[in-house]
Amino acid sequence: MNLKAFDTMDPVMLMSIVNMKIRDEFGDLDALVRFYEIDKDKLIARLAAAGFDYLPDARQFR
Repeated sequence: MNLKAFDTMDPVMLMSIVNMKIRDEFGDLDALVRFYEIDKDKLIARLAAAGFDYLPDARQFR
């Protein structure tokens, strides 16, 4: 799945995909945003607007 279009994705689906990719492929959010060449702050803001916060210690959005 290409996350470059994250700004138009359903936020619940986006959160689920991002968490899965961090867990299974990348290990942390920084590696994910580097790989997909997306703006970390915009991704966090998009998910925050839907009520999800990034928890760095847990390495996931909740």
